[in-house]
Amino acid sequence: MSAGVLLDVINAKYCASAVRADQYPPGDVPEVAFIGRSNVGKSSLINSLTRHGGLARISSTPGKTQTLNFYAVSLKVGETQRSDFFLVDLPGYGYAKVGQQARQQWSRFIDEYLTKSSRLKLICQLIDIRHPPMDSDLLAFHRLSESGIPVQVIATKADKITRMAVIKQSGILSAGFALPPERRALAYSAPKSTGRDVLLEIIYQNLFKS
Repeated sequence: MSAGVLLDVINAKYCASAVRADQYPPGDVPEVAFIGRSNVGKSSLINSLTRHGGLARISSTPGKTQTLNFYAVSLKVGETQRSDFFLVDLPGYGYAKVGQQARQQWSRFIDEYLTKSSRLKLICQLIDIRHPPMDSDLLAFHRLSESGIPVQVIATKADKITRMAVIKQSGILSAGFALPPERRALAYSAPKSTGRDVLLEIIYQNLFKS
């Protein structure tokens, strides 16, 4: 851990959208990617994490995000240090109304990103805490794990259930994904920012301390 060093996001802005490697932002800034089933709350979590309410667009239409969206984020570390990274919002998976051809196309450019981006240091997979992992969640987790990049499971919408239920469901998710103790599912509530400080710590440790 960072031994009590205060972490906070001091700047965040949209940078680029991409479906090919030549569209990725240039440079060597490290990246953390967010992925999950459609409508799992990725945009809400991103806005909560960065404290930028309009950074990621929240849509009532599942499956709307169809590109890799890059956000440039500046992390304040203590009083003087600044560490920059890209937050990458990946398209959601598992939305039945999306056509098979579209799903295959999304899968191709997501796989290309996961295998070709040398800057990717952490993948955050979002799961709705109210439900056990679905087959598509488990399949995605195993595919992501094959990349060799650390995967942090984040249990979203923790404000929708009681505190005791959060503990129980976090345990169910951790067991379902066979997560080691250091990678237990992190309960997160976007409206209450519960889990925000822990997630910033996880990002800092994986992007800048590994």
